[in-house]
Amino acid sequence: MSIVQSIMNKPITISKESTVSDVIRELRNKKISRLLVLDGKTCNSIITEKDLGLFLLTDNTERKLEQISISEIMKPLCSINASTSIKECAQNLIENSIGSLAIHSNSTIDGLITKTDLTKYFAENYSGKKIVGEYATWYYAWAYSDTPLYKVVRKMINEKISRIILRNHNEVPEGILAFRDLFGVALGEGNYETVVDSSNPVIPVIFTRKGFLSETGFGATTTAEQIMTSKIIAVNYDDDLAQACKVLIGNKINAVAVLSRTGNIIGILSKTDITRALAFLN
Repeated sequence: MSIVQSIMNKPITISKESTVSDVIRELRNKKISRLLVLDGKTCNSIITEKDLGLFLLTDNTERKLEQISISEIMKPLCSINASTSIKECAQNLIENSIGSLAIHSNSTIDGLITKTDLTKYFAENYSGKKIVGEYATWYYAWAYSDTPLYKVVRKMINEKISRIILRNHNEVPEGILAFRDLFGVALGEGNYETVVDSSNPVIPVIFTRKGFLSETGFGATTTAEQIMTSKIIAVNYDDDLAQACKVLIGNKINAVAVLSRTGNIIGILSKTDITRALAFLN
């Protein structure tokens, strides 16, 4: 295998003085899942979409997004030498349950490698070598689409997952709900500029982030299907794994549903699964 220096990318950074609102906008606008935190001219920390989502949904303060510093959420940045092999890099990510590594030569951060980069590498180098079914994860979290939002979000928090499949009562999958969907509502952008708490139809109340877990307000009166992304992108059990990687990359998503030969969802294939495949390839 090649070394990580050959596939690393220039990291996207954000100032340590930024707020949570700044981070969410940057993640959504660029459709990325992590930012390195720049403290002066030094990068020693990282903030990820998943950590951000879990923080926002469990923080009990009354602060607005613009009042929360990212220093409360960011985590130490892990790094490896630029000459490390791609296989060793994949093993490092899996063993430490992280999604990215900074690449350094001496004491300088030269780049960043993520599971997305490894997925691209697999797509370009292992066509016809493996099938989806060899590496897919056969458990996936799901809920009924008409479930009150607070119950679905609570499940995501308890299981520490960033996405959940939604199905109707005929057991037909209808959509997927991810942290990015919740971020869109929290910022009041896009299609959710006038999301209101419908528990009081006389006095519209603009929704705030705490409403996601509310058992009496927005979280109770809104169902998951009102916020979910209705399109579920899927691959088949027998599909070429490298081709499935191209589906992930082409759609800028972190996971796809895996279908059986009868068309039923039987699992999930994520970039973590692709990273695991690289880590254990002979």
